[in-house]
Amino acid sequence: MAALNCPVCRCCETRVFLVDRTGRTYHRCSACKATFLDPSCFLSPAEEYAHYLTHENNVSDPGYRAYLSKLADPLQARLEPASAGLDYGCGPAPALADMMRGSGHDMAVFDPHFANDAFVLERAYDFVTCTETAEHFHSPGDEFKRLSALLKPGGILAVMTIFQTDDARFENWRYRHDPTHVVFYREQTFAVLARQLQLRCDVIAKDVVFLSKAPRTYIGR
Repeated sequence: MAALNCPVCRCCETRVFLVDRTGRTYHRCSACKATFLDPSCFLSPAEEYAHYLTHENNVSDPGYRAYLSKLADPLQARLEPASAGLDYGCGPAPALADMMRGSGHDMAVFDPHFANDAFVLERAYDFVTCTETAEHFHSPGDEFKRLSALLKPGGILAVMTIFQTDDARFENWRYRHDPTHVVFYREQTFAVLARQLQLRCDVIAKDVVFLSKAPRTYIGR
């Protein structure tokens, strides 16, 4: 099988990492260490949508909101009051957007299946959240470039996705078995991505990373 360019960082040095029992093939990037599913194994958009409908995310579920607070709490500590944000990949139950609105922030939402309003992608934001979404990206390098471009100077792209850390357990890893999860990240993946996008990379907590744009600088007379 021919080597593929990494869909995250575009490196051409990748190798086959795993062919599982069902024939699904995963590749590993030598530069950013991302692990990604061969595109020939992707579900169709209709199959993806049908699978997303089986998820049971409830906006008011206290357990789900507590889980999201791992990202929301440190993010809010870095924001000015009444900041403008975008929840990208909000799904059918945008609980994080609801939490951020409850804290006084102005929130827009976008999801290609459940909130496909391209107008919200024409604005600039103080922050963009991407929770349990990045692992679904078919073209993550393009997606992160788009999200970076939506940030105002000093803005934060806040990402939550379960980091892949243990190669020995990858084949039996529960997270891998979701058929819509097609790319898996490590801390190094985000460090490489941040350098390419000229963002600052801060791993805030387990599975949470903030990618920040430099603030605007003013040159005095």
